[in-house]
Amino acid sequence: MSTRTLLMRLARGPASGADLAAELGITRSAVWKRIQVLRAAGVDVLATPGNGYSLARPLDLVDAESLLAGLSADARAHLAGLTLDFETDSTNAQALRQPAPEQGVQAWLAERQTAGRGRRGRPWASPLAAHVYMSLSRRFDTGVAALQGLSLAVGAATAQALHRLGFDRVGLKWPNDLLADGRKLGGILVEIRGDAAGPLQVVVGLGLNVAMPASAGAGIDQPWCDLAALSPTPPRRTELCVALLDALVPLLARFESEGLAPWQDTWARLDLLAGKPVRLEHAGRPIDGIALGIDAEGALRLRTADGEQRCHAGETSLRAA
Repeated sequence: MSTRTLLMRLARGPASGADLAAELGITRSAVWKRIQVLRAAGVDVLATPGNGYSLARPLDLVDAESLLAGLSADARAHLAGLTLDFETDSTNAQALRQPAPEQGVQAWLAERQTAGRGRRGRPWASPLAAHVYMSLSRRFDTGVAALQGLSLAVGAATAQALHRLGFDRVGLKWPNDLLADGRKLGGILVEIRGDAAGPLQVVVGLGLNVAMPASAGAGIDQPWCDLAALSPTPPRRTELCVALLDALVPLLARFESEGLAPWQDTWARLDLLAGKPVRLEHAGRPIDGIALGIDAEGALRLRTADGEQRCHAGETSLRAA
């Protein structure tokens, strides 16, 4: 019996350990062990006397068929393919193990990541059937220079898509964070493989918190939020993936020719730190100043005591002072 089989059974309603054992043809001890596997994967499974085992919240799996059917004509025209895994180590790692498509954008989605990661190698909480774990792979022929500002454009397009779904408290923190009410909602990770002069494979990863299980949220060491906390009726994950792919697939398809320019005004409107005192950690030293937004290449403009500085992402971190 697979963990997925047990999960799908619990999605139909509560059941005792004895009933699950009989239905699935295993021992009660095996049922208990599989319940622990689900809990370790981030699924909140309740156990109550007289009611047996049940899911703390309704199961919301991504439906690949409905997702593809719901895409806009523009997104479908540029989508080379879509892979939906029940479990993977990391959608970015999965994408990088395969060559970029010759044309268009390949999408990778997963219900769970066992080794999800964010920028600078930090772990990314990736409980089962709880959030969006998405990576997009595309070939860039003109080299690294064509990628300037890509993560910022992806952030702006993602935030704009969320605003259209009613999440108008979502904003951006340079270089790649989505925040709401001062708490982290999502993040973007861009990874590159190939020759700096081109061609390159570019993989853009997006992690977005949708409905964080209490058990998974307890292990996160920074303020976070999810869409479920921002709306009494958050969208289903399939609907959310449609909106994100509609925004991001055409962006990636056109970025090599258009660059960051079409997204600078959107970024400026959603920039949560513009005009505010900030501290930038760069190369092991702090730089204090006033954030002035971004330049045409996506660099952070920072007014300091020594004049204006421009900082590229690299190994830097930024926070409000």
